Amino acid sequence: MEKLRRWIGHWNAFEIIWLILFCAVAIYITVVTKDNLFGFTVFLSGVLCVVLAAKGNIMNYIIGTYNTLGYAWIAWQNGLFGEVGENLLFYLPMNIIGFFMWRNHMDNGTVSMRKLSAKWILILSAISAIGTLGVGYALSLLTAQNTPYIDAATNVLSVVATILMMRRYREQWTAYIILNVFSVIMWVFRMVNGSPDGPLMIVMWSAYLVNAFYGFHNWSKGAKKAEVAA
Repeated sequence: MEKLRRWIGHWNAFEIIWLILFCAVAIYITVVTKDNLFGFTVFLSGVLCVVLAAKGNIMNYIIGTYNTLGYAWIAWQNGLFGEVGENLLFYLPMNIIGFFMWRNHMDNGTVSMRKLSAKWILILSAISAIGTLGVGYALSLLTAQNTPYIDAATNVLSVVATILMMRRYREQWTAYIILNVFSVIMWVFRMVNGSPDGPLMIVMWSAYLVNAFYGFHNWSKGAKKAEVAA
């Protein structure tokens, strides 16, 4: 019981209201658009996962595994093959590895946080830009691929953000903010083209975007606290 309490951690009023709000929105959209229960569970697990990550709670990796598999299936049905490959070949194993990396740096239910140097921020920015152009071109060669360069941007930034998250750097949230904006745009295009999953996915990625700002704020405080303690 004590171990479970340590993993769940403390929830403040904002986090509880945040979850209730977006769950209510998800239920409404699911009913109105007559989306299936599976899409709703993917949305719900995704929101819970990113909120836990913003809190620095290790349970985000466990719930994130289900979200990874579910989102990959939805992306496959919508011709977003870059998203499919990334989720199955990268996110799935990273959820497992990240769990064990965080487990060794937990303190009262929260992972130890730190910030990246200016030098590495510039290096990772250049890598992200070059990677987006390269992956985007490769995806554009697939006849069934939709919005190749936007899909590429979300893929590359997701890889960068995930690695930063595993290494416990707050700058993961800057990458998440940018990729969430691109993801919202990508699903707007899919909704305009008739995708039934579009509305729910737009709400999901919008929720991720809001949470990314909260995550950056929370992890900035955590990184500063760790610097003072050191």
